[in-house]
Amino acid sequence: MTNTTEKKGGAVGAVIGTAVLVIVSAVGGWIAGDVYGRMTKKSAAVGMPPAAPETVATMVVTNLPYNLPEQFVAHAEALQEVDLLPQVDGYVKEILFKEGDLVKEGQVLYRLDDERYQAVVNQRKADLEAAGLKSLSTHIGHDLSDEELASGDFTESMKWWDQAIAAHKEAGCKYIVCPGFKVPETLAGLKTYCDYFNAIGAKCKENGMLFGYHNHSHEFKKIEDTVIYEYMLENTNPEDVFFEMDVYWAVMGKAYPVELFMKYPGRFTLLHIKDHRELGESGMVGFDAIFKNADIAGMKDFVVEIEAFTNGDWKESMNMCADYLLNSDFVKASYKE
Repeated sequence: MTNTTEKKGGAVGAVIGTAVLVIVSAVGGWIAGDVYGRMTKKSAAVGMPPAAPETVATMVVTNLPYNLPEQFVAHAEALQEVDLLPQVDGYVKEILFKEGDLVKEGQVLYRLDDERYQAVVNQRKADLEAAGLKSLSTHIGHDLSDEELASGDFTESMKWWDQAIAAHKEAGCKYIVCPGFKVPETLAGLKTYCDYFNAIGAKCKENGMLFGYHNHSHEFKKIEDTVIYEYMLENTNPEDVFFEMDVYWAVMGKAYPVELFMKYPGRFTLLHIKDHRELGESGMVGFDAIFKNADIAGMKDFVVEIEAFTNGDWKESMNMCADYLLNSDFVKASYKE
């Protein structure tokens, strides 16, 4: 009987214990702690040793020296990239820098074999001669770098002009005209540009050409209460720098071409004869007064430019401009001395 009762008691105890564990698992940790405490007290009461506490392992972190290798394999990329594209086709003849060199704006980096380029130049000259034409002028410019503008030393930019002047001389040009530049914010910066233009003009003169400046409308704005265009006229050497007045853009800049002729006689070797569309179309340029005072301006040649065409046909617009000039009694047949 005793053995049977103990077995039943054990079975009942097992069932109850299982139920307690299920409840503990379901309800939460605080019940588990309470049950564990009671069981511990009960075990102590009956002379059983308490459960051994869990051992917690500890780890000590120590800083140790570690020598990194002296060389790494890496790939570096620049934050900015610039594509260098030649203005003419040709094979690279010379590389004027080493990989990793610091280079400046305007610095010559490559030289091309000019054989193919020279062949193109010769062909263009032959085409002009066959048509009874001459290469009169081009528009080309090269802005100063920020460093050159600040220092007043434009030696590097003059190296660029040495090549440009040589090419224009080879093409048989009479004039080289700068069609604009990044206008500085101060008169001191503008004076540097005037000195720069004087140097270019002297170099052109040495090579049998004339150097001039072509305006747009913004040159008639002011810097430090001084009109940019007039400052340039007064601070460039008349022996080295002429002005190709674009009469349309002068009018758009609220200037009067004839007044400038009178104030700065002889400075305007070239005139850019232009209107909004075909010559005479806008009625606001005053070509009659311009041509009647061309001698005072110092004009030796003039160039007609058409940028917009009334009927979308440039040939028709060109013929309209030619008819306007040929039928105007204020236009002389020639302005050469």
